[in-house]
Amino acid sequence: MAHTYATDVLVAGAGPVGLTAAVELRRRGVSCRIVDRLPARLPFAKAVGIQPRTLELWDRMGLVRAALEAAVPLRGQLTYVDGAEQPRLDLRLPPEVPYGFAALPQYETERILEEFLARFGTAVERGTELVSFAQDTDGVTSRLLTSSGAQEEVRTRFLVGCDGAHSTVRKALGLGYEGGAFPEEYMLADVEVDWDLPHGYGVRSMHHGADGAVDDVLVCIPLPGRGRYRMSMVVPPELSPAQQAEAALDGVAHGLQTARAPGLPDVQTVLDRLSPRPATASHIRWASVFRISHRIVDRYADGRVFVAGDAAHIHPPTGAQGMNTGIQDAWNLAWKLTLAVDGRARPGVLESYDTERRPVGEEVVGRTVRHAAAGVQADPDDPQTVMMREAQLLVAYRGSPLVDPPGQGPGPRPGDRAPDCGGLTGQIAAYPLRLYDLLRDRGHVLLVYGSGDGAGELVRTARESAAGLVEPCLILGSDAPADSEPGALPAYRDTGGEFARLYAVDGPTAFVIRPDGHLAARLAPPAPEALAAHLATTFAPAPQE
Repeated sequence: MAHTYATDVLVAGAGPVGLTAAVELRRRGVSCRIVDRLPARLPFAKAVGIQPRTLELWDRMGLVRAALEAAVPLRGQLTYVDGAEQPRLDLRLPPEVPYGFAALPQYETERILEEFLARFGTAVERGTELVSFAQDTDGVTSRLLTSSGAQEEVRTRFLVGCDGAHSTVRKALGLGYEGGAFPEEYMLADVEVDWDLPHGYGVRSMHHGADGAVDDVLVCIPLPGRGRYRMSMVVPPELSPAQQAEAALDGVAHGLQTARAPGLPDVQTVLDRLSPRPATASHIRWASVFRISHRIVDRYADGRVFVAGDAAHIHPPTGAQGMNTGIQDAWNLAWKLTLAVDGRARPGVLESYDTERRPVGEEVVGRTVRHAAAGVQADPDDPQTVMMREAQLLVAYRGSPLVDPPGQGPGPRPGDRAPDCGGLTGQIAAYPLRLYDLLRDRGHVLLVYGSGDGAGELVRTARESAAGLVEPCLILGSDAPADSEPGALPAYRDTGGEFARLYAVDGPTAFVIRPDGHLAARLAPPAPEALAAHLATTFAPAPQE
């Protein structure tokens, strides 16, 4: 048996969540291996919805262009109840949100992430399965089984389980995974249809039985390609009975099943019943039967081992929340692991992964279960709040030990997402920039808003407290003197006042923005002592040489 000890982190599972974790670790200089038991990417359009928040994270990562070029826009939803057309739902967001909703087959998402990961010299080790592991105070010893049948022991500092609803990592840790399964079974199909419905709109068609309950449903999400949709439908009885025993094998009835796949005639039968227009299905690429559960772990970590994505939470696909939530899990964890590997994490930094992300998972599971029963349109909140929440733009970490108390006042507070804005001008570029242009490919960022007075002392404090791990940037108010001299500090002018408006600043203010795009601190006035106290909650002193 071979033994290797040269890797900081082992990531189990090479879906979108595991790939995100690996990319973020490698991008930040952490060595890692990523393994997956499957010999190749599955050519299935399983998770297809890409939320605006995910696109924002991919922007900061540096790969959003590839995703935008491969995806199609999601403009809204057309709903039909018992054949009658309902009011159209348009997916509109505030103008300062830089990205809209999109659809992209999961295999394309994985391709884009995997190709980006290869830039850092790391490839997915396919046909390699994590079969067991043991952890101690210094690290984790994992046993891998390769496609050739050879076994390997890998010694790493940390293990991240992104290995899905039937997670080996979760089971080995003995984590609770409470919840239940929906009795209904569904079939998925990736097909083309020849109807004349508007491009870019999802379709939801429902039928009520004599008792008033929904007894038939068709949901279609547009995909790249002419007339191409991923359709989900109630499974016909002839495809259902064999699934019951299979679903109970490990107690988690969730995901694709392996019995006979639906065919084009099965899809056409549903279209004949529920399509809002006469339509013929063709060119079926893939189809399967699937079941849905709703479960969440009782904790996201145990010592040096973590779970993310479906390994931590599963729920109905309503609103395309699952994969996107998992991607945010991975991003949140990766920057914290980076600090820990480098010896720069204060005690509590890794524990904050569970503190911050498990409440998000609990909210998503509960909301998607409610929406699966009544629909997103039945949400009692105002439409703008519903839309922002579905876009995952309202995820916040207020109360986390790594962010300052939110305090009172308008504008984003510590723990909230740092919004984008436009109209930032520099002294050389002849075009305005967005705030996210300034944040791209950076870790922690100290934004100092005002005239520049006192900025130098804040920058010195950040350098002393975080030893170069916080990058400074000055945002000059639109009324700052034209000859304001930033010195060596990168500076941009809030020419149109958009930053001041969106961040609700009326005087000198400093913001600390985390690598995941959330505000960690809002300091007004920006006192160096307060900045040092905040940074001490995250950054440990640099190790002595």
